[in-house]
Amino acid sequence: MSRKPIVAVVGRPNVGKSTFFNRIAGKRISIVEDTPGVTRDRIYADCEWLTHQFTLIDTGGIEPSSSDVILSQMRDQAQIAIDTADVIVFLCDGKNSYTTADEEIAQMLRVSKKPVVLVLNKIDQYKKPDHFYDYYSLGLGEPVMISSVNAMGLGDLLDDIVKLFPNEDDMTEAEESIKICLIGKPNVGKSSLVNKIIGENRVIVSEIAGTTRDAIDTPFEYDGQPFVLIDTAGLRRKSRVNENIEKYSIIRTLTAIERSDVCFILIDAEEGITDQDKKVAGYAHDAGKASIFVVNKWDLLQKDNTTFNEFKRTIREQFAYMPYAPVMFVSALTGQRVMQLLEQAIYVSNNHALRISTGVLNDVLNEAMALNQPPSDKGKRLKIYYATQASVKPPTFVLFVNDKELAHFSYIRYLENQIRKNFNYEGTPILFSVKERG
Repeated sequence: MSRKPIVAVVGRPNVGKSTFFNRIAGKRISIVEDTPGVTRDRIYADCEWLTHQFTLIDTGGIEPSSSDVILSQMRDQAQIAIDTADVIVFLCDGKNSYTTADEEIAQMLRVSKKPVVLVLNKIDQYKKPDHFYDYYSLGLGEPVMISSVNAMGLGDLLDDIVKLFPNEDDMTEAEESIKICLIGKPNVGKSSLVNKIIGENRVIVSEIAGTTRDAIDTPFEYDGQPFVLIDTAGLRRKSRVNENIEKYSIIRTLTAIERSDVCFILIDAEEGITDQDKKVAGYAHDAGKASIFVVNKWDLLQKDNTTFNEFKRTIREQFAYMPYAPVMFVSALTGQRVMQLLEQAIYVSNNHALRISTGVLNDVLNEAMALNQPPSDKGKRLKIYYATQASVKPPTFVLFVNDKELAHFSYIRYLENQIRKNFNYEGTPILFSVKERG
């Protein structure tokens, strides 16, 4: 399993980070459109440049204090972004020479020993400004001149970025272990659940620092199956935390999700479903990961004979875009149904990697099309010539058709339901790619 490199954009406020991010996102990236019901900030994007895939993170401005010393709290949060990234883009305002705040940030980057590309933004012509050579004093090599607004120099910059990516071997992780990422808002019981699982299974290999440097990977075995638990920092509510800090917290979670096979989406039974829960679940769904809703603190809830079904119905309504994800009700405190979670993780992980032969797949689709004819528009009807499964984790199917415009979302959803009806894809999203033949 190979994870995508992380590219973090850092710099002072008002140097053009968001414009740069949006320009790259708009021109180089295929962002899946937002699914209704998924509420979240779009501060990251999956990108591709010259066959290199990576995740771009917009980290927000690093705020200096009135005395030009970076606030200690913001320094800590910026450090998370720096430690997490494989390559750092340090964006400066190229219209002027560097500032004291730029020097502070440059010092943080030099200490990190991470590959850094120093970028001077807002330069609208190829002529180097008089203060260009001042930036050599930051000790980060030769600056790259760009204009995010005019898209000048972006191709050369992306070339420089991908050259700094780690080798493929360094990005590949062992396949035999099922990597489980626990995600959710703070105080939902992620660490308690990890401790309960490890307490019940004492065949612990070791406790090592994760690739993200801010999460702890805990390998262990259960019933002969190796696992790795990845505990993440909780995503805080906006009302309780500065918006920039919130963005850095998201980086931790995104990186952990990227490395995982299965996501446990934890929900507090007492508090119920919040917008923050929808945001967290949206990250796992967008990443195409196998997922399980884990309702924790079930023992603390006052229950009657309708509570279980009502809570489950509410989850299905609030997370309508994830009907495939099983729901488990557990207690990390008492251990209720905790070990069943691992059995469920094995189950959905196998479904996540399920492959269907082309012949059997086309038999199912032909039967589905006979029961419900493809849509037509202005006398022209959609024809699906054949389909094939392109990949697993998540299962991805390619449909070869006569006209992509006729492949309406609702009919693709119908075909997905027919595939799910015939094959066991519980716990995993299914992706479709529609291509015109020839």
